[in-house]
Amino acid sequence: MRYLHTMIRVSDLKASLNFWCNQLGLVEVKRTDYESGRFTLVFLAAPFDELGAQNTKAPLLELTHNWDDDELLTTGRSWGHLAYRVDNIYGLCQTLMDAGVVINRPPRDGHMAFVKSPDNVSIELLQEGEHLAPMEPWLSMPNTGSW
Repeated sequence: MRYLHTMIRVSDLKASLNFWCNQLGLVEVKRTDYESGRFTLVFLAAPFDELGAQNTKAPLLELTHNWDDDELLTTGRSWGHLAYRVDNIYGLCQTLMDAGVVINRPPRDGHMAFVKSPDNVSIELLQEGEHLAPMEPWLSMPNTGSW
């Protein structure tokens, strides 16, 4: 048995791909449009895990976009969160913040932060290796909302 992917529904595929790929840094490895069912599946991998569209060994993130569903998704914390290990938590949090993403739990400890996707999915970011030395503006930044 092998764990394959986590699926989340997204309300705006363009905004979601902008967040997951352009801001967070995941890589699109496969996309399939299902005209008869009127939905699109997009599979994403972390850059370190991405080995090609069919050969990834790590679990993928599956974005499911139902074309005719305009319902606002309210997923949030009820199911937990996704977690990604990152090379530089301060640099990624700054990139996300510069793009307008709220840092819900800043990386005050140089190790862990939380943000949310456009569809309110909690994402834990963990520093690779040793914790980074605490530094501003993260050290004194308060939590914002839930994470």
